Amino acid sequence: MVVAIDGPGGAGKSTVAGRSAELLGLPHLDTGATYRAATVAALRCGADPGDPDAVFAAVAAADIRYEGGQVWLDGEDITVAPLSSEVAGAVSAGAAHPEVRRIIVDLQREWVGEHGGKAVVEGRDIGTVVFPGAAVKVFLTARPEIRAARRADEDPEAMERRDRFDSSRETSPLRPAEDALVIDTSDLSIEDVVATVVGLVLKDEY
Repeated sequence: MVVAIDGPGGAGKSTVAGRSAELLGLPHLDTGATYRAATVAALRCGADPGDPDAVFAAVAAADIRYEGGQVWLDGEDITVAPLSSEVAGAVSAGAAHPEVRRIIVDLQREWVGEHGGKAVVEGRDIGTVVFPGAAVKVFLTARPEIRAARRADEDPEAMERRDRFDSSRETSPLRPAEDALVIDTSDLSIEDVVATVVGLVLKDEY
């Protein structure tokens, strides 16, 4: 039972995924955190985010772990570090490299396997690439001005640039899976969206 929740920044993924997981009694994996940790690893090694070989070498040598919303890199808790503007500005470039994505996708799949194969997983390519066979697939979206308001601490232009980059990249682009339920959260409450997700899971189980 994998619940895949995808969508761009500011669409409500993290809040919806977290609350849905809590109500369903399932572990929650924020895959964006694993890519941000990989970016921290690359930057600490002095790798240019646009250099696939350098980023791959740094990420391949790193020990990235995620649990309970916390991220560790080589044994160090870096939960806050990946939220810096430097990391946010570099994460899309580094995450676009196919070999880097392969490492992180393997990590994500292993994490779900270690948690009994049942989890709510949020990201940008969960329903299309990481878990294409997920029991429930949801793609959240919202109007640009709504997403910008929700991410007031982030530069709107930077967020739009990242979404555009992620949507147009050759490897694992940001897009809804063909069998995903697309939900525009612009005018919906978090409770409404969570109820829809939980309802889909319960319908699938019973």
